[in-house]
Amino acid sequence: MSKSEIGLLGLGTMGAALALNIADNEFDIAVYNRTTQVTLDFKAGAGDLSDRITATETLEKFVGALSTPRAIILMVPAGDAVDQQIAALRALLNDDDLIIDAGNANFHDTNRRATEAGDMPFLGIGVSGGEEGARFGPSIMGGGNRASWDRVAHILTAIAADHDGTPCATWMGEEGAGHFVKAVHNGIEYADMQMIAEVYGILRDGIGMDSAAIAAVFDQWNAGPLASYLIEISARVAEAKDTKTGAPLLDIITDAAGQKGTGRWTAIEAQHLGAPVPAIEAAVAARNLSAAKDLRKRGEDLFGAAPQPLNGALTVDQLEQALIAGKIICYAQGFTMISAASTQFGWKLPLPEIAKVWRAGCIIRSVMLDDMATALTEAPDQNLMLSGKFAEDLKANHNGLRQVVAQASLHGLAVPALSSSLAYFDTMRTHRGTANMLQGQRDYFGRHGFERLDRDGKGFHGPWAD
Repeated sequence: MSKSEIGLLGLGTMGAALALNIADNEFDIAVYNRTTQVTLDFKAGAGDLSDRITATETLEKFVGALSTPRAIILMVPAGDAVDQQIAALRALLNDDDLIIDAGNANFHDTNRRATEAGDMPFLGIGVSGGEEGARFGPSIMGGGNRASWDRVAHILTAIAADHDGTPCATWMGEEGAGHFVKAVHNGIEYADMQMIAEVYGILRDGIGMDSAAIAAVFDQWNAGPLASYLIEISARVAEAKDTKTGAPLLDIITDAAGQKGTGRWTAIEAQHLGAPVPAIEAAVAARNLSAAKDLRKRGEDLFGAAPQPLNGALTVDQLEQALIAGKIICYAQGFTMISAASTQFGWKLPLPEIAKVWRAGCIIRSVMLDDMATALTEAPDQNLMLSGKFAEDLKANHNGLRQVVAQASLHGLAVPALSSSLAYFDTMRTHRGTANMLQGQRDYFGRHGFERLDRDGKGFHGPWAD
């Protein structure tokens, strides 16, 4: 009996979709799930692809169904479950068999697992695109030993999304590089989604549009510079009706956002790297605050409802400008963070290739990424805000962002991600800032010293030191 070229363990939503994608690309695949019935049902429901799928009922049979040297994709929840599954597999595998963690792992865990694997092949890959992407073509960010990546690259590039003939899958660097890039992707995703939600709130509460009108605005924007997956699906969400009541679906969805942690990991790691990502931090905080519904209700009862009609103070065009500027600033922060990690961890992360990998398949795919890939190729060490095209785009749109933030604040409309993006922009275009006051304060209470503009050297002190 012929053996499968690759195996996949874990047939949840993403695992099942990825396994079908692999089979659909004409690779024989063995699958295993801890619950046997899930495995059997998966094969039974695979239709014409079932002939390429070997369903196994035990871990031993799963390993035995694979050709050697083996390659196994893990699609199990991040955390202890991954370590437990690796341990169970290693007891059955040869030293040259490859384990690929394709879940949403924290890159620090991936670094540790790579070290623990020693000479045994191990990859940590980020997979973005949700269920549809996993089934029909995700964006894949690989990390680990390059030789291990090359062993399975023909499969991973075949199942990845395609952008103008280029697969959206590549090797990012050693150890947890792939999972790190995926985390930053998700952080950008958080910020992008939050800014869209903030503009939705202005359209709804400030301008008074209903959901159908908001959907039309998003559709209009999706035909221009903001064209992207997230703008596209925001239009679909806004136009959707509840199947039971016929009411706009957005009107009955509870305004409390969930999260799985990757955005939070990005914000935390950015602090460790000294690479500020305020738009992402604001988006993470906004999700946390959204969960405090009871507290927010008490606040409204005490202080009064915040949102007030704008009465023509903002236009739809200014809102589009705000999103264009906010998006550029958010991506600039994300790529700057990736660059800092590349230096910190010695990964040599390929920024232009990362932009290319994100052009299709992933959640943050947008038309801007083509130009970002070009800008990062020409000047990989430069903040995207300062590159030619995006500098011109910011010159053309930052006043729209300023007006949106200002009028939203005056009318009680919370826009934390847009506000933090504007503050980042203004900080980054101010040569003489205010940190001199901070240094004076630090020296006053802690004798930390400061530098002077008129002399070389460090460790100067103010008169209070005497």
